[in-house]
Amino acid sequence: MTTTELSRVQVPEEGRARRRRVGSRLLFVLSIGGLVVLTAAMFMPLVPEALGVIACVLMLLLIFLRVPVSLAMMLPSLLGMYAMRGWSLVESSLSTMPYAQTATWSLSVIPMFILMGLLLWKAGLTEALYVAAQRWLGWMPGGLAVGTNLAGAGLAAVSGSSVGTTYALARVGVPEMLRAGYDKRLAIGAVIVAGLPGQLIPPSIMLVIYAGIAEVPVGPQLMAGIGPGVLVAIMFTGMLIAFATLRPEWGGRGPEGLRESHTWGVRFRSLLSVWPVPLVIAVIVWGTFSGVFTASEAGAASALLALIITLIWRRHSGSWRAVADAAVATVSSVGAIFFMLVGVEMLSRMMVLTGITTGFSNLVDELALGRVGFLLMMLLVYLVLGTFLEPLPMLVLTVPILIPTLQALDISLLWFGVFAVFMGELAVISPPVGILAFIIYSIVKDPEVNRGQKITMGDVFVAATWFMPMAVLVSLLLIFFPEVATFIPDLMSSK
Repeated sequence: MTTTELSRVQVPEEGRARRRRVGSRLLFVLSIGGLVVLTAAMFMPLVPEALGVIACVLMLLLIFLRVPVSLAMMLPSLLGMYAMRGWSLVESSLSTMPYAQTATWSLSVIPMFILMGLLLWKAGLTEALYVAAQRWLGWMPGGLAVGTNLAGAGLAAVSGSSVGTTYALARVGVPEMLRAGYDKRLAIGAVIVAGLPGQLIPPSIMLVIYAGIAEVPVGPQLMAGIGPGVLVAIMFTGMLIAFATLRPEWGGRGPEGLRESHTWGVRFRSLLSVWPVPLVIAVIVWGTFSGVFTASEAGAASALLALIITLIWRRHSGSWRAVADAAVATVSSVGAIFFMLVGVEMLSRMMVLTGITTGFSNLVDELALGRVGFLLMMLLVYLVLGTFLEPLPMLVLTVPILIPTLQALDISLLWFGVFAVFMGELAVISPPVGILAFIIYSIVKDPEVNRGQKITMGDVFVAATWFMPMAVLVSLLLIFFPEVATFIPDLMSSK
């Protein structure tokens, strides 16, 4: 390319970059202006419901400006309380609410689950679990994609982190599938949806957080996620097999053959490196379901088991250093979650004072939607919210408002926790804000990952869009067959 041609390419790129910077600055200025105007409006003589709406909009603006979610909830809530009741309510809330909201026995399971997940990650089970899934399932149509999906379910269940699971699987799974001749969009899609079942199968940090918001028992809430989690894994696995069967060129007709098969000896040896994962999950599920453990005791037992596993697995490569790193990361994560729960409680109290929760419940009564009609409406609402919000903001914005309506319609709060968490997890893959899509795009730009193929942001969004109809179908199955989520908690209560 000549110098003149090169300059012609660079000028448009520089122009586009300049326009993006100008647009970003203008949007930032407008957002700050909106914050100032809405904050001033909080102190005008408005009806309480209007104050509640303004507080919600302020919260969304703060989240858009990258303010931590906990602060984005607290600041508008405190402003709303001050505007309605004065400084005495603000002082009372700040002095009592942080301790009352976090010093509960049921929330002690959160640090245990987080520590367990971090210890198993430090033990190096991530790649081993993927390799085992690949060796057992590589023979079937789309076997590598199916193995990636099921390995992701196991990893996300243990770690409680879709982001961490995506990082691990994208670096390991995408290049393996591309090497075997998979279509790049199918390879990316298998990674994107891999963590969805894991956020429902115990242990699930998101379900525990929901239990704290909705004030339902943690143990039954975790058990409610088992059936839907298995259903999600089966449905997406079937979809991957269907893709590879109907379009064989998408599912592994590469230079190294359509299938990857391994001897039974190799398969069973691969299980020796991953047996701690099903063991930990079994301890949690069996202990909680049987009543031998409370949810908190199950968390403590699983964390102790993970500690022993890490010390054994890393005995020749800095085991105590791995434990120390996991402990520090646990403290940081728990602090952020508990701070967020305090913000949730402040937002809930402010919403009750404004009357928004009662008003929404009355509106649903006037519309006479019924259970199914209301849930179909919420399905659409969550799909829209998912295009610009992440899971935690979605939960904290909607659940406190919806609880009176759910109780009036006789909708199980345990069931709705599964539904809301699943819809929240769809938010992390939904264009245009889905964080997992951006994470995967940042990873697949690495030549070692994309194996020389050009992968654009559009490819990532197309891959995510392919799987959205199946996610909606799963949501509809949960709505019309709620027993999928409630039958295990019902068995627990009948024992």
